[in-house]
Amino acid sequence: MNNEMDTNKYKSLLENIKKEVLSARYKAIYAVNRELMFMYWHIGKIILENSQWGNKFIDNLSLDLKIEFPEIKGFSVRNLKYMKKFAEEYPDFEFVQEVLAQITWYHNVILMDKVDNMEERKWYIKETVQNGWSSNMLKMQI
Repeated sequence: MNNEMDTNKYKSLLENIKKEVLSARYKAIYAVNRELMFMYWHIGKIILENSQWGNKFIDNLSLDLKIEFPEIKGFSVRNLKYMKKFAEEYPDFEFVQEVLAQITWYHNVILMDKVDNMEERKWYIKETVQNGWSSNMLKMQI
């Protein structure tokens, strides 16, 4: 029995394993991002539905969420206002699920800040997904 390792076979196995790791990693990041978009949209919808309480509601919500979840970033007053805007500008949750969850929160914030036209936004979203644009690249393209 030959216990010597075949170097070429080993390299091939290593490459396959690396591809598996990268694929699983990408899928995990994508799944987390997707859930984050859903959560932000739902929080934004709640804020929107209770906007009669004004900014004090968002201020209190920000403080209470930070106290309850100190390890989670993203509950600043500014970000909660973006969540509200996100739910306001995209009332169709199906669109959020199918389209917006493909890009990061930061990409979405850039688009909400810099592109008013919805058709133009959709174009930038499609291009970002197809070309793997970073948020900085998206800013440059806009």
